[in-house]
Amino acid sequence: MSSIVLGVSGGVAAYKAALLLRLFTEAGHDVRVVPTEAALEFVGAATWEALSGKSVQTGTFENVPQVPHVAIGQHADLVVVAPATANTLAKAAHGLADDLLTNTLLTARCPVVFAPAMHTEMWENAATRANVATLRGRGSTVIEPAVGRLTGADSGAGRLPEPEDIFAACLRFLDGRPQDLTGRRVVVSAGGTREFLDPVRFLGNRSSGRQGLALAQAAAARGAEVTLVAANVSLPAPAGVERIDVVTTAELRDAVVKAAATADAVVMAAAPADFRPANYADAKIKKVPGGDAPTIELVENPDILAELVRSRPSGSGEPFIAGFAAETGDENATVVEHARAKLARKGCDLLVVNDVSAGAVFGADDNEVILLTADGEARPLARAAKSEVANAIWDTIVQRLG
Repeated sequence: MSSIVLGVSGGVAAYKAALLLRLFTEAGHDVRVVPTEAALEFVGAATWEALSGKSVQTGTFENVPQVPHVAIGQHADLVVVAPATANTLAKAAHGLADDLLTNTLLTARCPVVFAPAMHTEMWENAATRANVATLRGRGSTVIEPAVGRLTGADSGAGRLPEPEDIFAACLRFLDGRPQDLTGRRVVVSAGGTREFLDPVRFLGNRSSGRQGLALAQAAAARGAEVTLVAANVSLPAPAGVERIDVVTTAELRDAVVKAAATADAVVMAAAPADFRPANYADAKIKKVPGGDAPTIELVENPDILAELVRSRPSGSGEPFIAGFAAETGDENATVVEHARAKLARKGCDLLVVNDVSAGAVFGADDNEVILLTADGEARPLARAAKSEVANAIWDTIVQRLG
């Protein structure tokens, strides 16, 4: 059981913090809520006390003999501020201590996580961006806010991530996961691309993006700065992960190549279409009764994985590049034999092999893969949750990153 301080600052999203508190307590953690005076305007002390089982105070002159303004931070295993308003971020960045929460932040020697929530203009303001950079530079985790409906009719970046996402982002400090990707920047692609025939039809595949999202979440939980390039993925991105949405293989290629330029590792978990129609029909292709079916000419799409390998500086081996191979066996070769040939063609450092015979894996919560490395190692992973498979893949990558 960990000792958690849940700081709540004054924003309408404070009600979500009650749900986050419940997630922490149901997981067996001991939680002390430290709201600001403004936070109590949105959710009263009675709610926090009922859910946490502990009294609530906001000032430094309450319960003075226990020295709460020092003791709370000293004994915490994790401090989470959700929501963190622009005002609270500014105070924390500049070391101000005018209430119990900001005093707690100054005395904490444990990991600190901020989950910002504010209007888009405030989040994008240069002062806020500088404060966020300062906090991250000191080792605090500042989760990227979600994009969506804000107060009133406004919509944009600045929405508090869902409690489940904040909880997941905090798990890395509570479950003993290694922080072996701290300081690393990684790029993960996910989903399947679409190549349009006409305004309503496209060539695509069955990739849901679940494994790619699990890889992005696992990397973030291990301390990495993560960019997720999502091709037609309907699932939400993990908290704290930068998301870039794309549709076609060309768009996927452009986004991944750009992001890879400053990355330590790239994991191509997306399933890009190998071919696209040579011609696009501006109007829907009509079916003519009694007529012949249209002939569709296809052309090859760019090979993104091979291009990433070719574009690395000669001999540098950076970034580390991992690819995925969704294979089926046939009369010519087994799944693994096809995958070994693909690894040799692509030249990547690691190939994660899926046997997708009869549609296995697509959309499922679990996965079973074989890890093929450039030095000849073949490591089968037994069927497990995609989150566990993701961590096993990162285990292999971390060993080779050095």
